[in-house]
Amino acid sequence: MIREGGCFCGAVRYEATGTPFNATICHCSICRRTTGAPFVAWFSVRPAEFRLVRGEPARFASSARGERVFCARCGTQITFRNLDLDEIDVTTASLDDPARVPPVDNIWTSSRVAWITPDGRPDHPATRGA
Repeated sequence: MIREGGCFCGAVRYEATGTPFNATICHCSICRRTTGAPFVAWFSVRPAEFRLVRGEPARFASSARGERVFCARCGTQITFRNLDLDEIDVTTASLDDPARVPPVDNIWTSSRVAWITPDGRPDHPATRGA
């Protein structure tokens, strides 16, 4: 199944295939700061299952082993990649139809903004299994 998405201005477009995994809402401070949002919804795919179909996004090393990809024109964050893992995290809301990959849990809830209330999904204070 192909899931299509892209940035706000349309300069960057992508396709994600395969079965998404780790569909989550991340409350970590880095996600908050790189998006200006109180949390970010993500899903993961294998690197071979993600393909840029238009545009050349900018890249930013947000940590020693983390790289974020975003549209240099409008700023939409598209992906996050932990270089130690065999997966690419894709921003769920950048999908043309975000409802196709609903989050199943919350991670980094130890950093959750105080005025964000639990949503009934399982909470993980850090990463899953930490």
